Amino acid sequence: MRNLLNKELKLTINPFFYILPLIMGLLMLIPGWLYFLVFMYFCFITVPNTLAACKAQNDLSFSILMPVQRNDIVGARVLSFTILELLHIAFGAVFAVINIKLYGEAVFFMTPNVAFFGLGFIMLGLFNLFLFPIFFRSAYKYGVAVTVSTIAAFLFAAGAELLVLFNRELNVFMRYYKGDHWLVLIAGILIFAIMTYISYRISIIRFRKVEA
Repeated sequence: MRNLLNKELKLTINPFFYILPLIMGLLMLIPGWLYFLVFMYFCFITVPNTLAACKAQNDLSFSILMPVQRNDIVGARVLSFTILELLHIAFGAVFAVINIKLYGEAVFFMTPNVAFFGLGFIMLGLFNLFLFPIFFRSAYKYGVAVTVSTIAAFLFAAGAELLVLFNRELNVFMRYYKGDHWLVLIAGILIFAIMTYISYRISIIRFRKVEA
């Protein structure tokens, strides 16, 4: 498993995608922006390009022929993508702190506060829940998997923004109940972990049925 993960991190993933979280994190400094997009660039750019490169190189077909368990092949892919997601969140959090110091509470869209990052975790967990099980039905075709998972993440982000924007109670909560924001973050992390684990388990079952 460790060797497969190293292969994913060093060979499968383009080094640019380790810099991208920093670049996208800088977008947190735009005042009053739709900050969910900072995380969604992972869905828009990193995932489709990485899976396209894997397809071009017959990466998973080669991995199947190696003396490794399919569970580990799935686990390495899920874990490597999860590491990139956490990098996007980590860099986003750094620049979100600067954002709040500079601008305070957002006037219109959601402020990138602690609760916002809890929702960000849920959005990425939802993305994982669709991406990996759909992709590992073939472990080759990625278009439908990326499209469906990105739409799911986008709908969640749009719904969260609209609910906070038009629901007075939620708007007040997101702005002023800062002590409770940590509960949203903790819940978001747990939901992210559960969704990603469920995605992993379903992917294993589906990948076992794929012929070498």
